[in-house]
Amino acid sequence: MTAPRDEMSSYSTILCEASDGVARVTLNRPERLNGMTNQMVVETHDALGRLAADPSVRVLVLTGAGRGFCPGADLGHFASGGGARDVALLPEHLDVPRLLHEMPAVTIAAVNGACAGAGLGWACGCDLRVAARSANFSTAFLRVAVAGDMALPWTLPRLVGAAKARELSFLCEKFPADEAARIGLVARVWDDADFAREVESLVARLARCSPTALRALKAHYLAAERLGLAEFLALESEAHLAIASGADAAEAFRAFVEKREPRFG
Repeated sequence: MTAPRDEMSSYSTILCEASDGVARVTLNRPERLNGMTNQMVVETHDALGRLAADPSVRVLVLTGAGRGFCPGADLGHFASGGGARDVALLPEHLDVPRLLHEMPAVTIAAVNGACAGAGLGWACGCDLRVAARSANFSTAFLRVAVAGDMALPWTLPRLVGAAKARELSFLCEKFPADEAARIGLVARVWDDADFAREVESLVARLARCSPTALRALKAHYLAAERLGLAEFLALESEAHLAIASGADAAEAFRAFVEKREPRFG
């Protein structure tokens, strides 16, 4: 890791670990269903910044401890005056969705429970979202008289379409995991009893990919958001020719012919 292990594990509201190319950030206020405090936002921002700078991290999983993923802000904490005792929140700390979206690693939101408001914004910043069948979703912001943060008007239309994103945002209705899959918000829904095992299987599948190809594919999707077709094709073609002539591709070709799993360095 770029940061010493003790430094990365000293957070009070999240758990953070990384090994064998896989990083895990777990929102860790289970007694509050992982409702956000300023401290959690600051710590998550710090952890993601460190992990984004670590070239050994190929896959990152964001999930919640206990029964919840993240219902957004912990309203009880702020309504009771806890916010006054919390750490200061600066605008740059709200950059978590961009870090999840733009870091070189493939990011997965493993939604194991309630996912709403800013928590939904964090999930939508990830490359992939998977859900336990009991999970539920809501944009939630208008219910508490705010327009929202965490970039939902940017991410949500790209995931479910402009009309559906506006419907979800303005009506604020709660919807289940199966509906989230139907509209394309989540990629997979698994029964609760199978969820942890299926998430680990997905993570292992991605971690077995060529690190070079995986990182390049993530970079290509980011480039495609800002480039026209001609400019993107020029970038992609140059990268493809370099990658296809590299060691990982040669190993993958041999493994295919020999009917075995590739072994990347």
